[in-house]
Amino acid sequence: MGSLENKVAVVSGSSQGIGKETAKLFAKRGASVILLARNKSKLEGVIEELDSSLPSQRHGLIVADFSIPNALNQAVHDFLAKETRPIHILVNNTGGPAGGFIKDATPQEFINTFQQHLICNHILAQALIPRMINEKFGRIINVISTSVKQPLNGLGVSNTIRGAVANWSKTLANELGEFNITVNNVLPGATNTSRLSDIAASKASKTGHTVDQIFSSMAAQVPMQRIAEPDEVAKAIGFLASNEADYVNGINLPVDGGRTKSL
Repeated sequence: MGSLENKVAVVSGSSQGIGKETAKLFAKRGASVILLARNKSKLEGVIEELDSSLPSQRHGLIVADFSIPNALNQAVHDFLAKETRPIHILVNNTGGPAGGFIKDATPQEFINTFQQHLICNHILAQALIPRMINEKFGRIINVISTSVKQPLNGLGVSNTIRGAVANWSKTLANELGEFNITVNNVLPGATNTSRLSDIAASKASKTGHTVDQIFSSMAAQVPMQRIAEPDEVAKAIGFLASNEADYVNGINLPVDGGRTKSL
């Protein structure tokens, strides 16, 4: 896989799961990584795990909560006021909302999720795009969900907002291509994260099955007969961030072991 030496990447949701594994992969390939999440102590722990063997590598962190967009906006701009380096890569990644049928969702649930995902993604993109344009290089990678291609049962609010994020991303790809900035989406399927554990626990409580039975049922829906590990999704993100994906722009890339039925 291509080197990310001398690149600076902002990775959100990087205190755990897919975001953390992405940050570790980027650092291993030579990038300086700016971690972004709401839990400062967890972020400090992740920084200790990041490779920093190259003289050019200098990692950092931004503490912000995606449920408070205005605070995120302030935190990012405060950081950029002190950070003079160019920013080359942005990974937008945050946990999804609670499950439930769309007919039962309140308007506020849609508003909260829209802010947490699309608005916060937009805040970060707007803050970093000028530096990418100045560098004549940029990668914006949004971690969404396979529900972009095939809505998932019992995730009504998530399905709705994920689709909005995908269309925002495609529009951005059309606008930024001329500046050598690509915008792509990675669509994880069932992945071994705390988010999936929460979904499994919710389903177990509603069906009377055990959590292990729910996980087995999820795995049985995948042609590869297993659930993904976060580092497997991170590898797809790493590809899209590299020079090897120079001409890949505006796509949805499922990383789901073949579970999604559509092409």
